[in-house]
Amino acid sequence: MNMCVCSTKQELGEKAARAGADAIRQAIRSKGSANVILATGASQFEMLKALGQEDVAWDKVVFFHLDEYIGLSIHHPASFRLYLWQRFFRKLPVPVRAFHQIDAEKNPGAECERLSRLIRRHPVDVAFIGIGENGHIAFNDPPADFKITKPYIVVRLDEACRRQQLGEGWFKSLREVPKRAVSMSVRQIMRSKTIICSVPDKRKARAVQACLEEPVTPQTPGSILQRHNQATVYLDRHSASQLRSSPTASR
Repeated sequence: MNMCVCSTKQELGEKAARAGADAIRQAIRSKGSANVILATGASQFEMLKALGQEDVAWDKVVFFHLDEYIGLSIHHPASFRLYLWQRFFRKLPVPVRAFHQIDAEKNPGAECERLSRLIRRHPVDVAFIGIGENGHIAFNDPPADFKITKPYIVVRLDEACRRQQLGEGWFKSLREVPKRAVSMSVRQIMRSKTIICSVPDKRKARAVQACLEEPVTPQTPGSILQRHNQATVYLDRHSASQLRSSPTASR
């Protein structure tokens, strides 16, 4: 695992997007296409904006995304499918080859099986992810299951995770935040050839310190990234503020 500390969120987003786009272009050069995972949430705003401006043959890219709430309409403001359409796909100059979105409105178990079959046929070249305030990656809240081999699983969201979604403004009350979701599993994320993890903001500082400097444990799901030799975590000065190593912002 590598780390890049930036001065601002904008710089973080631009550097993460550039590194991810380089990996996508390399995959296209080597095999004619690329398979990519996209994350959502407030932590990805700057990265997705910058990524969409990169010179990439998007029509050669197959996309998956990390997670989606169970029972939430695609028209709900908190829908991750809606988020990705509004903030990324509709802004691209050409349509992508495919976007295998998670539809967890009616039959999440069947959706997990469908997506698991698909992603097994599309080994992931680049995964863009984040780390939650409770240390989660995707919706794998602590204690995360590090052993399950299924690519997509149904998970129960803990209160800290649900409060984060409320705090970011996606819902009007905690009661509205769904308690279950379809999530990509930890082991599936770790199968990605390259992982680009964008984590800005002071509210993530404690989780960042635990994930990057403390032992790998299911109680801190993002700590598993320490075991991936092509994972890079991009931080701003606020999210890096509790690191014991006191890193200097990159130039």
